[in-house]
Amino acid sequence: MKRETIRRHHLSRIQKMKGIKIPMIQDIYPHKLHNEYNPSARVQESSPILNISNGKVLVHTEQFDNGIVAFPIKKELPEELEYTYLFKVDNREYFLWNKELSEDSIPEGYSYVEERSIRKESKGPCEEVFAATTAKHLSDWYRDACFCGRCGTKMVPHDKERAMSCPSCGYIAYPRIMPAVIVGVKNGDKLLLTKYRTGFAHNALIAGFTEIGETAEETVMREVMEEAGIKVKNIHYYKSQPWGTANDLLLGFYCEVDGDDTITMDRHELKYAEWVQREEIVLQPGNFSLTNEMMRRFKEGYEV
Repeated sequence: MKRETIRRHHLSRIQKMKGIKIPMIQDIYPHKLHNEYNPSARVQESSPILNISNGKVLVHTEQFDNGIVAFPIKKELPEELEYTYLFKVDNREYFLWNKELSEDSIPEGYSYVEERSIRKESKGPCEEVFAATTAKHLSDWYRDACFCGRCGTKMVPHDKERAMSCPSCGYIAYPRIMPAVIVGVKNGDKLLLTKYRTGFAHNALIAGFTEIGETAEETVMREVMEEAGIKVKNIHYYKSQPWGTANDLLLGFYCEVDGDDTITMDRHELKYAEWVQREEIVLQPGNFSLTNEMMRRFKEGYEV
């Protein structure tokens, strides 16, 4: 077992025994993400570069195989590239190049990996994993904001804030963040667990995007009814999580079944939806997600 994997498993066991919160993907203390836009930032030869394209990230191959996420620095990449400032982690500034390099331009020792593979539990350090997912969110937005959605003119970076500006009609586009709810529906000592029909294969909770004109609490009620055919009550907010993988801001809620607990599953969306006893809940394999933390809290008997 690789050193980083051993460290994480050991830390996880200690935290469980002591009742300590297990870190999610954004929990990088003592490090801190500074996401304030800095138009005066200039890339340096030693600056880490997030080269992201179509969900793939350029990383050091050997280190990645050993559980360590390491990005190239500017001096390792072709001279002609132009970079976009992303953010700082502590005092280290990160920059973006969001086009895939040709095979003969990829620096020796580096290769592209899927962003989701970086989120595996055995990968670290935590601040670099979070940097990758956050940079992926911004990379997707910069890619999609190249042209004005109002008149079609090529957009240019705003000179004062994180935005893209249209030189023709003056339209300003800001980073897109999509709010979505994660819902832990309680029924005594049972929790409503689901599995998606396609994609993610492990246990999940009811989830869905907030629609125009509704509150987050109304999203909770609508999504539970749509996916499971159940009414809920006593809705209360738990916590949130930035989820750059899908450009989301996840809002976690717990609630209780209201009346009839018969499940009518949406078979287009789900392949499984069942009430599961607290002690029988099977958690997801990693600790990064809000969904897994919410399932874990209920499973371990914390007040939710």
